[in-house]
Amino acid sequence: MEILTYPFFLRALAGVAIISVAVAIIGVYIMSRRMVFLSGGITHACFGGLGLGYWLGVSPVAMAALSAMAGSLGVEWLSSRSRVRSDSAIAVVWAVGMALGILFIFMTEGYVPELNSFLFGNVLTVTTADLWWFLGFTVVLSAVFLIFYRVIVAVAFDPDFSRVRRLPVRFVNYAMTVMVAVAIVLTIRLVGIMLLMSLLSLPQMIAETRFRRFGSLITASVAISLAGGIGGLFVSYFIGVPASATIVLLLVLFFIAASFRRR
Repeated sequence: MEILTYPFFLRALAGVAIISVAVAIIGVYIMSRRMVFLSGGITHACFGGLGLGYWLGVSPVAMAALSAMAGSLGVEWLSSRSRVRSDSAIAVVWAVGMALGILFIFMTEGYVPELNSFLFGNVLTVTTADLWWFLGFTVVLSAVFLIFYRVIVAVAFDPDFSRVRRLPVRFVNYAMTVMVAVAIVLTIRLVGIMLLMSLLSLPQMIAETRFRRFGSLITASVAISLAGGIGGLFVSYFIGVPASATIVLLLVLFFIAASFRRR
């Protein structure tokens, strides 16, 4: 257990634990709205922001955050204000983000540092400042769900009925879409762009094998996400492979076990 004496591993452990709670909560909302594809679109939109940040010589993470928010709000606007279906709008954002990312990275002079960390994740690079960002976002997200739980559930499952009841459907959709974008940006450093969709969907899929109520799904998803994140981090240390891969594969094993047990 000497690994627990290393500060970088303790930061990684804290980061995985904190962000696992956030992605589990936001993932249940994504699944309930049947918009898992949205997370993929926003994730790949971040790639365009990363490329732009490297090309301009500014913070890639900040540009990725702006790109993610612009992409998520654009999808929500296109799907609500025009005749474009939400999945079509997400596909456009997905393609444009990847194309811009490739273009800007190709135009950047010299070697692009930390690109592999954003693509494939490197949880061991988490800093103390990152932990404060993770914690602040998780606290805000949890508070929003606790205070506006009934409104969020109503809008997620039946937006038409919510409009009849004069609930702020459009505001909730935009606010939650921004929350999804922020969660994705904060999680990129942990599992990378390539595997992020799995972290936002697998714990919820496992929870759905046993539970149906929104609150129960959140509680179970948080527990599963924590088990997969912390367990995958320790497994990665002992076998010497990237933590992003072991976290996702461990969650896949959880899903297979839950599926067989359900039968």
